[in-house]
Formats: sequence, structure tokens, C-alpha cells
Amino acid sequence: MLLGRDAAGTGKQGKVVIQHDRRRVQECYAFDRKRLGAGSYGTVCRATHYSTKAVYAVKTVSKTHIKSMERLRREIDMMRAMDHPNVVKLYETFEDKRAIHLVLELCAGGHLLDSIIELGCFAESQAAMCMQQIVRAVYYMHEKCVCHRDLKPDNLMFASAAPIEQNVLKVIDFGVSSHFQQGKMLHTKCGSPFYSSPQVLAGTYDQSADLWSVGVIMYVLLCGYPPFYGETQKEAMASVRRGAFSFPAKHWSNVSEDAKHLIRQLLKMKPDIRYTAEQALNHAWIKHTGVKHQVSLQPDFVSHLRAFRSEHKLKQVALQIIAGQLDEGQLQTLRESFMALDGNGNGCLSPNEMRQGLNRAGFKDLPDDLQQILQDLDSDNSGSIDYSEFLAAALQQKQYIKENVLWMAFSVFDRDGDGVVTHEELKQVLTCGNFEEALDESEVAMLLQEVDKNGDGTIDFEEFMALMNNGPLAPASKFNV
Repeated sequence: MLLGRDAAGTGKQGKVVIQHDRRRVQECYAFDRKRLGAGSYGTVCRATHYSTKAVYAVKTVSKTHIKSMERLRREIDMMRAMDHPNVVKLYETFEDKRAIHLVLELCAGGHLLDSIIELGCFAESQAAMCMQQIVRAVYYMHEKCVCHRDLKPDNLMFASAAPIEQNVLKVIDFGVSSHFQQGKMLHTKCGSPFYSSPQVLAGTYDQSADLWSVGVIMYVLLCGYPPFYGETQKEAMASVRRGAFSFPAKHWSNVSEDAKHLIRQLLKMKPDIRYTAEQALNHAWIKHTGVKHQVSLQPDFVSHLRAFRSEHKLKQVALQIIAGQLDEGQLQTLRESFMALDGNGNGCLSPNEMRQGLNRAGFKDLPDDLQQILQDLDSDNSGSIDYSEFLAAALQQKQYIKENVLWMAFSVFDRDGDGVVTHEELKQVLTCGNFEEALDESEVAMLLQEVDKNGDGTIDFEEFMALMNNGPLAPASKFNV
């Protein structure tokens, strides 16, 4: 999991605390006047970080419109726990007297719904590419015991304005999402009637409801209209409850039987025989029509992993922060490699998947201690390597030894923006991550002392750069700002 991604953090028990940060969000970010979105909850605006110049989307939720602060905290909790290339990232949160502000990854390509409206319907290859990414995200969320409960084209966004074939789709909006326990039912009726399963409308359902929504999305992508509809919401809900749908020849004659078969498996009326995300991901239509990811890693990749585990712990955390905030363009090759290595598509890499994937990619004579190397990369002791752990370990130095990139990471540690990192600030970031055991006061003090070369009890930016550069501070020209 990404360490220090957000300013407030979440503990091992998942209890969320939104920081009353001394730096108000307006002091950190310059907001565009044009809104990206608005609703009963508040607004979403594009914002640029003053120090790093990185661009984000900031969701501002007015406190007067918050019906349940606990529900909002649960949403933030679930978003913080997400570490997947097809799920939008939450970077930090702010609270002031009037609102809660969520600083999110900017998805500049617009909603999937906008593309459906523009195109009418997708070619099978485009639909398969989108469905593969949606199902991967759902598989990951369900492995984390999170049921989204509101999957629809409005809650899926493209990362950039690139063509569909070259784009990345992200799941957004966890406002009605819920943790679940295997074998226990959920009962809250939520989501859109057009995309909700019959069981959600009845008020007794499990995580398989998400797969019904996925089936409806797939149907819409391939023909441009939903399988269940009505002139009124009441008629639409009655159509969903009946669960009867068809593939009219006028719009479906050129669609493959494999595609229709997958839709039928996702729109099964009985949840116990409805496809799971894992089954959908392994369906012939997605495997043969979707994107085939390729491993494209540097020849020294394994030795790079070995070197990472011996890095200073503070540098490891900083690299996870940097990896989590680089944009898709900067991370494209590594993201593709992660997807290719992730054999079962659950969003995490097991040691066996890593070994098999590296063998497929042509890495010969893998070291005998590869298992130990991979175990050391697993900073949260989850038994597998998460996306941000992989990115942090695989980053090449040229991707992060730039002053603006390092300043962005430094600002995460420098909580009050005064130009130095104190013991308390360092403790906040290190203990809000996902180490198996929180660092105690003496361990934090030792880490600070090792980096604090001038002995003033704090870490300034020059000392931080020296740490990241593995030696004495390099001349400014080396950072290629």
C-alpha cells in the first residue's frame, strides 16, 4: 500500500481521522474557476499545488450538505485503502469550518458516459479493453472486501484525453460503497435503478450485485442502451426485477457470441450462479479481445529490487509517495508491466506470479534469494506486493531525481509547510502507513538523526535531497528541473 499518500492517514484498524491541518487547502492549491462537476454534495474543481505545480481534482463537500459524517469518513477510509491502477487515488484531505476537501487524482478524459453518448456504442475491441479494466478493479475491491454498490458509466472516468485504445479507465465515487463479510448480506438500497441488481432493489444482496452492474455496463457499451428500461423509474425497476433481456438483431447481429455469453453470465438472476470478477476476467471474450499487457522492464530490474530493500526506510517511504503521484504517462511502462505480471488479475503480485512473469519476460537465472527480496518489498506484510510497492521499487533514479518531484515528496512530510520536517511530522507519515507494526518514538528519532546531517533536530530539503541522491548533495544542475 502507498505510504503517506494522504495527509491524515488511517491506522491498522482503519479508523479515519481528517486532519484539522494548519495549512488550509486554499493555501496549498490554486483553484480553477471553472468547475469540473457539481451536485448536491458540493463541487469538484481542478486545482494546482502551489509548490509542486502538480494538478489534481479537489472534491469539496459542504458540511451543511453532509447528512452523515460517519458515512463520509467511511468513504475516505475505503478510498485510502485503494491501491490499484484502475481505481482513482485519494492523495490527502483537509477540513475547515465550512467543508471537507478531498484531493484526488485528476481524470482528464471525462466520464465513460460521455464517450458512450458521443460514440453511440463501442467497437468490441474498445468495449473489451474497458471491461477488462473495470473487472480488474472490481476483482481488487472484492478481494479487499469492498462492495462499490454504484458502478455505472457516470462513475468511471478516463485518465486522459487519449483515444480509448490508449487510455486508462478509473473507478470513482465510493460514496455508497460498503465493506462486506463473506456470507453476510447487505441491505441498504442504493445505486441507480438501471444498473442495480434485482437483489439490491429487494434489499438483500451481497458483493455479486457489483457484477450485475458490470453486466449492464457491458451491454450498454456494445449497443448504446440498457438491457432494462422503462418510461418511468417505477417501470425501469419493474424491468430489472423481471430480469428478462434480449439481444435485438438490429443492434446485436455483428456482436460476437462470446460477448453475449459473458453478458448472460453476469446478468444471472440467481447471485450464486452469477459470474464472479475472477470468472469474468478469465472469460474467453476478455482474454482474447481485451488488451494483452507486456512486461517491459530494464535488464537490471531484479538487481534494482535487491538494492531497494537495502535503502534507508525514509527513502523507501518517499519513493512510494513519489510513485503514487506520478501521472499515468510517466508510469505507463511500469503499469503495463505490473498488469502483465499480475497473472490472476487481482491487483497484487504474489512471489510466484513475479517469478513466472519474469521468466516469461525473458529474465534468466533468477537469483535464489528472489523469494526473500520480494518478501522484503512487501512493506505492509500482506503476503503480496501491492501496486505502489512495485512502482516504488522499480522506479529508475532519473524518474525521481528532479527537484520538483522531490519537493512534492518533501511537502508530504513537511506538514505545516515551514521548510523542515520535525520528529512529530515524520512520525505522522511513517505511522499512518501500512507497516506491520507502527514505529515507536525511538525508531522515528533514529531515522531522523540518520538524515539530519547538520544536527538541528529537523530534516531540511537539502538533507532530504541528499538522502534521495544516495550521497552528498549534488549540484542543482544535476536535477534537470
